[in-house]
Amino acid sequence: MTQPRADWVNTTHDWAGSVDLAHLQQIRDHADVYAPGVLHLVLEVIAYPDDEAEAAGRRGSCLVTLHADGSISVTDNGRGTDTRVDEDGNLVKKPIMATEDLRFFQDPAAPLLPDGLPRRGMSVVAALSASLTHTNRRLNGSWTQRYEHGVPVNDLEAIASDGTTGTTVRFRPAAPLTAEDLQPYLVFPHLDITVTLG
Repeated sequence: MTQPRADWVNTTHDWAGSVDLAHLQQIRDHADVYAPGVLHLVLEVIAYPDDEAEAAGRRGSCLVTLHADGSISVTDNGRGTDTRVDEDGNLVKKPIMATEDLRFFQDPAAPLLPDGLPRRGMSVVAALSASLTHTNRRLNGSWTQRYEHGVPVNDLEAIASDGTTGTTVRFRPAAPLTAEDLQPYLVFPHLDITVTLG
């Protein structure tokens, strides 16, 4: 029997809501505070697969692709973003893109990322990207969803399984980033990270 959504335990994000418009606006209004530069956005994304690899007690892998159109994608080999079915049969993914990370966003003692700035969560990346696509592959299904400035513009779209698990986050920041800019900061303890040009 499916557990009611109201009984789902909040760990990193609040399952009760899917979009927090005020939170996303706060980030956009204070971008210089939450993510002063494209480098920080990339590091925010990479921090999530690093978390998962640590929790699983294994070494993970992550591919960062700098695309010719100015977008950046980060692909990992984790389990994929937690996705559940509620008591009404609706597919619900953990709202990591459009709500605050309960661990970090309002914590003055949030851990620092390799650029020396506090970690705030994936919603910072989504809110400050003109477009973002989150592709998720799990053992129980695969899907993709698109966002503009952190707001979803479509429902979850099912995609064919390719036999793998993990996530790809592809986003378009406001400014470009080079591999040379990024390379010195790829010092996450639980990930092997590769940078490529797409």
